[in-house]
Amino acid sequence: MDTQWRKSTRSGGNGACVEARYVDHTAQVRDSKDTAGPVLAFSRSAWVSFIRVAPTGR
Repeated sequence: MDTQWRKSTRSGGNGACVEARYVDHTAQVRDSKDTAGPVLAFSRSAWVSFIRVAPTGR
């Protein structure tokens, strides 16, 4: 199981980034500027759906 937080390879240098990881059968997402802040958790299927749709903007 990979529990390391990762930033998107498309993250720019403007600080407006999120980090994601996969742990306990969920995809977790947090604000990279607030690592002690809230973490959103999504089912694997919901995360995969988001990743597929996000680049299209639909």
